[in-house]
Amino acid sequence: MAEEFGNYLRQLREQKGLTINQLASLAGISGAQISRIENGRRGVPKPATLRKIAEAADVPYEELMEHAGYLSEDTQSGAEDKVPEWATSKDKRDFRKMLEDDGELMFDGIPLNKEDKQRIKDVLTGLFWDAKQMNKRTIPKHDSSGGKS
Repeated sequence: MAEEFGNYLRQLREQKGLTINQLASLAGISGAQISRIENGRRGVPKPATLRKIAEAADVPYEELMEHAGYLSEDTQSGAEDKVPEWATSKDKRDFRKMLEDDGELMFDGIPLNKEDKQRIKDVLTGLFWDAKQMNKRTIPKHDSSGGKS
């Protein structure tokens, strides 16, 4: 998967007319990291890194997430994540939007500034998509009767 994503990223970068260093600079990551991704020598980037690349290359974040293997048709359609009938509009509020709002948010009584909110969004995005991937994997069942009694 890492090699496939690397090839995709290289093609995307070239279509946008960007060098490795230009993309890296726009995304705020190292040129070496972009190079390793493109050459398949680094695993698929985390969602927070993909967001930086998407913004730098001016492509939809979801497109990169899909090519990286984080999204499938099932997750995009929301078939797995039905909202319960009892959920109110407050229950359905998108946490990302809440962090993006200009309203004051606090953690342990300390107001969060814009950078704090961005860090929280990046960490939660990574954890969210990692959890989605983990839920897709099936754990093989082992025969427990084969051992000593």
